[in-house]
Amino acid sequence: MDPGWLDVAVAEARAGLAEGGIPIGAALLGPDGEVLGRGHNRRVQDDDPTVHGETDAFRRAGRLRDYRATTMVTTLSPCWYCSGLIRQFGIGSVLVGEARTFHGGHDWLAEHGVRVRVLDDERCVQLMTAFVAEHPALWNEDIGVAE
Repeated sequence: MDPGWLDVAVAEARAGLAEGGIPIGAALLGPDGEVLGRGHNRRVQDDDPTVHGETDAFRRAGRLRDYRATTMVTTLSPCWYCSGLIRQFGIGSVLVGEARTFHGGHDWLAEHGVRVRVLDDERCVQLMTAFVAEHPALWNEDIGVAE
């Protein structure tokens, strides 16, 4: 899992933020690092609570017969919803930008045979830290925390 693959997800996170959304980006990559699909959290933009960064990238990748050789690259540790998607379709690897601001299901994924690498990338930490400080209600809504 090449750390340079994270650049695609970071670009998506920044695009989502520029659109007024939550800055979480993702990409589904093939075995040679080719981008199959890329996306970002579009919950606000689409008024759809199911469009997380990982689900957007997954949908844009289209159908594959086998996902075992793919890698989900995401700027933030995947929530339980996205972790379920990764397990459901047998995505073989997950490259996580950071898990400081949100520790999702990546440990659970690793326990179930998914190769996981957490980079602790400062760009990702800064994007989320600033967003959470500026928009706590929206962030809590995104992670399912009632205020």
